[in-house]
Amino acid sequence: MTDPRHSGAGASAPDSLNDPQVVQHLKHARSLMMDYAQRVLPVFWREWCARLEDYAERARSNKEQMALYEYKRMIEASQHELEEDIGQRLSNGFVKFKNRMLNTLTGEERFSGDMLALVEHSDLEETIAITSITHRADSFFAGQLWALQQRLALLNGGEKIDERSNPVSPVQFCEALRKALLNITLDNKTKIIGYKTFDKEVIGALDELYEELNKYFIEENLLPNLRYTALVDDSPQGAEPSEQPDAGEEVPMKDGVPQRRASDRLLSGTATPADTQYQAGLYNAIRLLQNHIAHQVAPTGGAPGGSGPAGEPAVGATPYPSGGGKPYSSQQLVGVLQSLQAEALSQTQAAASQNEAGLVTTPQSIQTVSQQMLAQVAAESDEPGTVDPSDLDTIDLVGLLFEYMLSDDNLPDSVKALLSYLHTPFLKMAFIDKDFFEQTDHPARVLLNSLAEAGARWVSNDGTSQYDMYNKIKTTVFRLLAEFKNDVRLFAEVLLEFNAYTHNLARRQELMERRALEKVQGEEKLREAKQRVNDEVRKRTDNRELPSAVLLLLLQPWSDYLSFVILRYGENADSWRQCLKVMDELLWTLEPKTLEADKTRQLDIQDQVIRALQSGFDTIGYDQGKGKKLLEAVASLQKMALQSRRPEPAPAPMRSKLESIAAEKAGHSRVANEPVTEEEQKIVDNLKMIEFGTWFEYEGGRRLKVAWYNKRTLHYMLVDQQGRKVAMNSGLQLARDMIAGRARIIAGSTKPFFERALENIYQQLNAKVGGHSQEEAQND
Repeated sequence: MTDPRHSGAGASAPDSLNDPQVVQHLKHARSLMMDYAQRVLPVFWREWCARLEDYAERARSNKEQMALYEYKRMIEASQHELEEDIGQRLSNGFVKFKNRMLNTLTGEERFSGDMLALVEHSDLEETIAITSITHRADSFFAGQLWALQQRLALLNGGEKIDERSNPVSPVQFCEALRKALLNITLDNKTKIIGYKTFDKEVIGALDELYEELNKYFIEENLLPNLRYTALVDDSPQGAEPSEQPDAGEEVPMKDGVPQRRASDRLLSGTATPADTQYQAGLYNAIRLLQNHIAHQVAPTGGAPGGSGPAGEPAVGATPYPSGGGKPYSSQQLVGVLQSLQAEALSQTQAAASQNEAGLVTTPQSIQTVSQQMLAQVAAESDEPGTVDPSDLDTIDLVGLLFEYMLSDDNLPDSVKALLSYLHTPFLKMAFIDKDFFEQTDHPARVLLNSLAEAGARWVSNDGTSQYDMYNKIKTTVFRLLAEFKNDVRLFAEVLLEFNAYTHNLARRQELMERRALEKVQGEEKLREAKQRVNDEVRKRTDNRELPSAVLLLLLQPWSDYLSFVILRYGENADSWRQCLKVMDELLWTLEPKTLEADKTRQLDIQDQVIRALQSGFDTIGYDQGKGKKLLEAVASLQKMALQSRRPEPAPAPMRSKLESIAAEKAGHSRVANEPVTEEEQKIVDNLKMIEFGTWFEYEGGRRLKVAWYNKRTLHYMLVDQQGRKVAMNSGLQLARDMIAGRARIIAGSTKPFFERALENIYQQLNAKVGGHSQEEAQND
């Protein structure tokens, strides 16, 4: 695997740094981090307490309400000490970094082997929360973190830096909070609310800190021209950063394809070390919860396959023969599944042939397959038997995996129904290959990710399919049902074939999307410049009565010139400041003068102002005739000012029209200027946090994807399933479409299907464990 490169002349850092220089840089970096903590932590405590109060108001009992208010009071009373504790731990991280002793873990290393049974349930849930937060943050800030870690490596003798040894990585903040909270007694629910708030208020704003740190290191000539470009991944462990760039920022590329989202790596089947670690932690946590459930249910005299409300199967429960006897072997279970797989093939083919479009619309019943398998194995056995608990857990887990698939909004209904028939071969795979759930790069897992991703990308709920993708998925499902016996290599073969087909499609789509993105980013950069210019001009013209000629000059040709200057030179350039000064001096020279000193000064500068205006007109190629008339009008108005006369202001209709044209030209839409309701504002705020790759489904089942959005202007680029730009909507317009029922978000996350499924299964089992714990407490 090759790393991203820093490129450009002068990219090299100083040849060597002596110890005092290293200490100086680390002290400054620590100071920036502590300043950041002092800014965001008070907001975090305030929001955490506000959320607890909100939960308390909606509590189901007085006891729960009083407990939440008590936790809120405890946090408020301990806030100062907790904040100092967090600050001290973050500061100590720099000391450990200097001594090359920083290696912060999330506690996930305990979720393996024999240690798993010793982990407290509260510790488990807390660790999963932290791992989830840091996993998302490492992906979201990947570009900034990568650059920062290259620069920190220079201060560490050239040794490679990762999130564990980076003193300002997300995990450092999360672990500092976790350890600080050991000083007070909080229940698990309150802690989880706190972590969610911490994620939003502290971790979510880390880009501010990373920008400050990278800027400082650049100014200090530590890899000043380091540039995040491409990541060529030649190994399964290759990491692909996926940050969300602002307007004008370069989007990371791989083989000419933009890599902006977590889902962009799915069709190639690669996973980062963070993905692997996180999913392994989830899987081990699920196994632990299954053990908890088995031990909680067993003492009641019921089987783990008991029933839930209204006689429905409980979460994580599969009916199985409960009589005594020898456990059925995996070979027996696999043999029964082979005949059920043949039935699934005939059912799928029949369902497809009965539909005019060849769609499979009726999904397979997951619970029925499990029941049929266990009933058939009992019928075929010579003597009564039981299912081994570990096999039962496997049956439950595969069942929950496919139950989640049937509820996944990310997948169109026809794709869900079709893929549900893979339940049988995947259950058989789990018995044949015991490593199936533990290996994130297992061909069967990657294939399921790829099939789901392709379905979400190229199949719509209105029945349409791009690039004949539905039929390709259907052919793949039929082949697995027909050919999979016990050779797991078939999945690798099918995966290679399917990904070869989708890779070129994904490349074409992404290149089309890339071209649209580059154009939109250029337009957004121009829009931002024009908005900034319009704001500067209006700041000087509002509340002033000005003649028509001056308003026309400032709102049209001079605004165009200001846009040119800010785009070419930036806001920090002397030329930009000089342009603003010319505008200020112009307006001053039009004010009636009564003092001789003011008249003298005006005579000194008015010709310079005229020349500066003429130079600006010439630069943008403004019509000479129109420019001459405007400048003559300005000269006439300056003469009136010297005579202490005030010119006639522009008529209100004309002024309103000129300002409206300028605002529209600057991209201030009429929708954005309309009053915003509380409900609309809440949705707009939520839209600020969605991931690139989030899908919207519009009326009729049409799907559009958020390919990119500008965090400053809140304009969202929507593309169709071929990667073509369809619209550039404001956040407010999207919010109104959602409220009116014209659009809905169908995917809040672009994680791989398998990872989303494991998270969902963990949440279901965790809720079940919590329900049992509550019942036991009430019985006690």
